[in-house]
Amino acid sequence: MSATAPYAGPSPIRRPVAAAALLAALVSLVFGLLLAGAGPASAHAALTGSDPQDGAVVDTAPKEVTLSFSEAIAVGDDSIRVLDPSGKRADTEAEPRDLSEGGTVRYGVALHSGLPDGTYTVAWQAISADSHPISGAFTFSIGAPSETTVALSSQEAGGGPVGVVYDIARYAAYGGFVLLVGGSAFVLICWRGGASALPMQRLVVRGWLTLTAATLVMLLLRNPYTGSGKFADAFDLAGLQSVLDTKPGAALVSRLLLLGAAALFIAVLFGTYARREDEQERKDLTFGLAVGGGVVAAGIAATWAMSEHASTGIQASIAMPVDVAHLLAVAAWLGGLASLLVALYRTPDIGSAAVRRFSAVAFSSVVVLAATGIYQSWRQVGSWSALTGTRYGQLLILKVALIAVLLAVAWFSRRWTGRLTDTAVAPSGGKKKAAEENTAPDEASDEVAPERAAQLARQRAVLTATKKKRIRDADPERSGLRRSVLAEAAVAVVLLAVTTMLTSTEPGRTEEEAAGGATAATAPAAGGPVNLSMPFDTGGQNGKGTVRIDLDPGRTGSNDLHVWIDGSDGEPMDVPELKLALTLESKDIGPLPVVPNRLAEGHWTASGVQIPMAGDWKIDVTVRTSDIDQVTIDKNAKIG
Repeated sequence: MSATAPYAGPSPIRRPVAAAALLAALVSLVFGLLLAGAGPASAHAALTGSDPQDGAVVDTAPKEVTLSFSEAIAVGDDSIRVLDPSGKRADTEAEPRDLSEGGTVRYGVALHSGLPDGTYTVAWQAISADSHPISGAFTFSIGAPSETTVALSSQEAGGGPVGVVYDIARYAAYGGFVLLVGGSAFVLICWRGGASALPMQRLVVRGWLTLTAATLVMLLLRNPYTGSGKFADAFDLAGLQSVLDTKPGAALVSRLLLLGAAALFIAVLFGTYARREDEQERKDLTFGLAVGGGVVAAGIAATWAMSEHASTGIQASIAMPVDVAHLLAVAAWLGGLASLLVALYRTPDIGSAAVRRFSAVAFSSVVVLAATGIYQSWRQVGSWSALTGTRYGQLLILKVALIAVLLAVAWFSRRWTGRLTDTAVAPSGGKKKAAEENTAPDEASDEVAPERAAQLARQRAVLTATKKKRIRDADPERSGLRRSVLAEAAVAVVLLAVTTMLTSTEPGRTEEEAAGGATAATAPAAGGPVNLSMPFDTGGQNGKGTVRIDLDPGRTGSNDLHVWIDGSDGEPMDVPELKLALTLESKDIGPLPVVPNRLAEGHWTASGVQIPMAGDWKIDVTVRTSDIDQVTIDKNAKIG
C-alpha cells in the first residue's frame, strides 16, 4: 500500500453487493440449519401422571380417566379422547372436567359404563400456558391386554409443514421487530440525517413489512398449528374465532393494531420529520416521535411477553416488564448495528459523531441486556444442573458465548470509531473541483429543454455522491470500521436465531420440575391397590361381621376408597355409623379422619382421600351397630 496513493479497495458498487450477499448467505445457512434440525417447539407444560397409568391393567373399568400436568393448560372438547380396541370413542365426548386443586393441574373425562375388557388408548392434545401446543398418547387395559386397531398420527402437535411455516414466521417476526425498532431508534438518536437517506427508509419499512406479514401468517396458522395441522383450516372462521378468544390470539391481534400506529410513526419520521429544516421545530418533533415511538415499541414487545415464557411460571408480574426491557435492548443494539452497517456501505453522508452516538447506545443496551438476562436466566433455569443438563440451559450457554464474541468484535469497532474522522469526506480541492463541474453545465442550462436540464441535474447528483463515497471508501479507518461492523452483524444474526429458539424451548427449571414430578406421579405403588379384610365384633346382637377395604391406586396423592361390610351370614350389612382414620406413626402424621358416604346397602365410598407420604399406615375403622354397640379395629398397610 503506497503512502501517497492509498488503495481504495474494490469498487464501491461491488463492496455493498458482496457484503449483502455474505449476510444473506449467513442468514439462509443459520435459519436453514435451525429449521432442519428442530422439531416441533418444546412446550412449557408436560404430562406428569395419569390414572390409570400408562400400561396399567385394571380389574374393573374405571369411571373416568384423569391426566395431570406440570403447568396450566388450555383444553377443548376433544383435548382428551379415550378409544376402545376397535377405535371407537369410549369416553362421553364431553369437555374435560377441571379437577385441579392446590398446585396440581388435573383434567378428567368420564367413560361409558360397561366397557368390555381390552386395551384402551388415551390420546390428548392441549395448549400450554406459554402458547405452545402439546400432545401425547398412552394405553391401559381392562381385565387383560388385547390387540388394538387404533392408529394415531405420528405427527406431534405443532409439527409438519404447518409447524415449519409457523416457525419461519416466528423467526421473521423477531427479525422484523429488530429492524423496525432498532432502525427507527438509530435515526432518532444517532443519525437524524438518516431520515432523508433512502437506504435507511427502506431498512425500517422492510422491517415493518416483515413483522406485519409474519404476524398475519401466525394469526391465520394458529388454528391448524395447535390443531389439525392442515393448511386449509387457516381459513376456518370458527377456528379463527376460537384463536381470537385465546391469549396468543389476542396478543397477535394487539400486535397488528400497534403496527398500524407504527405505520403512522414511519410516515412522520421519513416524511414531515425528514423535511423539517427549523432546528427548534425538528427538536420538538424528535421528542414527540421518541415518546410515541417508544410507547408503540414497548407495546409490540409486550405482545411477546404476555403470551410466552414470561407470562407463566414464577414471578410473572415482574418477568413480563423485564422481558419487554430485554426485547427493546436487543432491538436497539442489533437493529442499530444493522442500520450502521447499511449506513456505512450504502450512504456517503454518515459522520463520526453518529457512529460514536451509536456506540453509547450499544453500551447502554448491553447493560440492560446483562441485568435483565441475569434475572431471566435465574427464573428460567434455577439450578446449575438445569443449566448444563437441559436443552434450554445449553442454548442459554451458547447465547452467552455469542454475546461475549459480539462484545469482543464490538471492542475492535470501538477502536476504529475512536480513529474515525470526517476530514476525508470532501477535501477543499475536491469541493472546488466539484463546484466547477457543477457550474459548467449550468451555463448551457438555458439553452436545453427542461427535461434535459432535469436529467443533467440527476447525473450531477449521482456523480457527486459517487465521488464523496469514493473518498470515504479510501479512508482506512472507515474501511476498518465497516469490516468490524460486518463481523458484528454476522454474529448478531446467529445470536438472534438462538434467542428465538430459546422462546420456543421449555425452560430448564420447568423441565427439571416436570421430570421430577413425572417420576413421582407415575411411579407404581409398592403393593398396588390396598385390599384389606378386617373381622369385627361389637358385642351386641348381630354385631359380628367383616369390613373389606379397597384403596385405589394405593399411592401418595389422591385415592378412591371403597368399604364393604358383610354380616356373619356373608350378606351385605348396613350399620348406623362407619368412620375411618389413617395414621403414619413413624412420621407423627395423623390421625387423618375419613367419613365415607353410603353408596348402597353395605357399601360406602369416599373419593379424593389424600395420602401425603409413602409409608406403613395404620388404618382404624370404627363400626357402630346400635346406639351402644361399637368397636374400633385397625390394621397396617404399606401405601406408596
